[in-house]
Amino acid sequence: MVPKIRRGLRTHGLLAYLYGPGKRDEHTDPHLVGSWDDFAPDPGRDTSPEPDPKVTLARLAAALDLRVKQAGDKAPAEHVWHCSVRADPGDRTLTDDEWNTVARRLVHAVNLAPEGDPDGCRWVAVRHADDHIHILATMVRGDLRRPRMNYDFKKAQAECRRIEQEMGLRQLKPGDGTGAKTPTSAERFKAERTGRPETPRETLREAVRQAVAGAASEAEFFTRLREAGLRVKLRHAPSGDVLGYAVALPGDRNRDREPVWFAGSTLAPDLSYPKIQRRLADGTPDTAPLPEADSSRSDWSPPARGRRTATGIAERAAVLLDSDEDEAAAQLVGVGELLDAVAQTSPAATRAELGAAARSFERATRSHVRAERADTRAIRSAARGIIQAGGALGRGEDGGTTAMLASTLVLVALAAARWHSARGHAQQAEASRQAAEHLRAAYRQAAAAPMQALRDQGRALPEAQHRTYETTIRAALPENSTRPDTNTKNDALAATLAHAEQAGHDPKALLQKAIAMRELDTAEDVNDVLVWRLRRLAQLPAYPGEAARRPQAGTSRAKPPANRTGVRTAPQASPRPAAPDLRSRPPRR
Repeated sequence: MVPKIRRGLRTHGLLAYLYGPGKRDEHTDPHLVGSWDDFAPDPGRDTSPEPDPKVTLARLAAALDLRVKQAGDKAPAEHVWHCSVRADPGDRTLTDDEWNTVARRLVHAVNLAPEGDPDGCRWVAVRHADDHIHILATMVRGDLRRPRMNYDFKKAQAECRRIEQEMGLRQLKPGDGTGAKTPTSAERFKAERTGRPETPRETLREAVRQAVAGAASEAEFFTRLREAGLRVKLRHAPSGDVLGYAVALPGDRNRDREPVWFAGSTLAPDLSYPKIQRRLADGTPDTAPLPEADSSRSDWSPPARGRRTATGIAERAAVLLDSDEDEAAAQLVGVGELLDAVAQTSPAATRAELGAAARSFERATRSHVRAERADTRAIRSAARGIIQAGGALGRGEDGGTTAMLASTLVLVALAAARWHSARGHAQQAEASRQAAEHLRAAYRQAAAAPMQALRDQGRALPEAQHRTYETTIRAALPENSTRPDTNTKNDALAATLAHAEQAGHDPKALLQKAIAMRELDTAEDVNDVLVWRLRRLAQLPAYPGEAARRPQAGTSRAKPPANRTGVRTAPQASPRPAAPDLRSRPPRR
């Protein structure tokens, strides 16, 4: 149940809309379900001898405005309090009496008309659809004072959570004021009229997020926005310094044929110019060190190397989130950038699910927790590397490393869910879990071919060799042992241990190292997680069809170039691909 609160100037105008046909004739049978004294005239169902809806509507507006007129100059300029309350699409249809109860509880909760207070404000609740009502109140009490309505939105939200529980409705997660602003009804109707799959606000929010992912400077950020096809307007101080920015979609114009601009702060709280400026200053990706496995094999494509590097850094982010420290809040922002980078460069087979994961996780990146010593250079460098490497193919090593990274990001999203849950961040925790589900779906798509090839190779191992690896696996993971009558469960893991041994590694030691990296309790398939960890640690091809090019023991790997400070930086790959045409974006999931 979602309350949405607005303030207004005209009681009669709002009533005329509520009792009218609506903008698309969507209002059916408008009528009162409750009022301040249960005797208010109802323009929708007036049974007087000479019913005239316009006359009745004028009487109702005058009755609501009576105390406003009596208060004169003491009345607030915006004296109309308007709250629409919408049930979840999956909820049962509430009766008029139940909606009356909802309305009375809300006006009591926000202190408009406390129960038992004869001087409470006047209000009505109008229903013109099955799934929602509109509460209209005038904000002058019977004693001609203004009601004290501090934090009315939070109070209405909290009361809706209680109503959901008591009425057996779907229980939404309580918010904390860090969510992005939802599109208005006018924006949604305009998107439908113009044939857009989503509102410009939503399209721009995603485009700005993708533009900031891994950006090294403000100039690069603004360049990416323009390359994505957006209109960009900068606000400058007299000194010439940038103070803010606004973006607009080409072709999106208002009634005066002017572009409809959105400031970054109106798209999402963390997309305001000061916050983007702070993010770029705190986490410059050019100075980030590479993880231990630098993934610089020259025979792998730039997208494959970028995804391998990102996998190691994502593992570190998961460890930080498991530490339950507030400093991990910065890692959440970095993970969001990494997901945005992967989503916009992934092959078509996984792009939809990865994009949905990035959109879900966007909510998990914002909370009131602030990291005092934020260092997001490594994870932002990983996002930058993926962007610069360009689009990945859906097959071969590119597809295998996409599966490798998605497998790790599932665990990162679940670690984020636990981190938020420990702090009571219900919406962020749920968003993290939703992101994990989308990542699991993307993983299954990306991993199908390489994992099947690994299982085939495992089954093709000599029986004695397979038995040796089974013994190693059972000793390390006794709870993961296969049944005596089958040996198919560990085939892919056995094949990976065989490849690692051929490359000069000790299978037992390498397996213990992979297991010790972090917990495996949240893994849907422990074997799959270990396969990808082992293949990354041992620098094995992610796609077993590449096994002919396995590195042998002692093979040296080229080191990435060092910058002037001597710190290793991620290898610079081919230029970023051209930004997608936002006007042809598929519908949001």
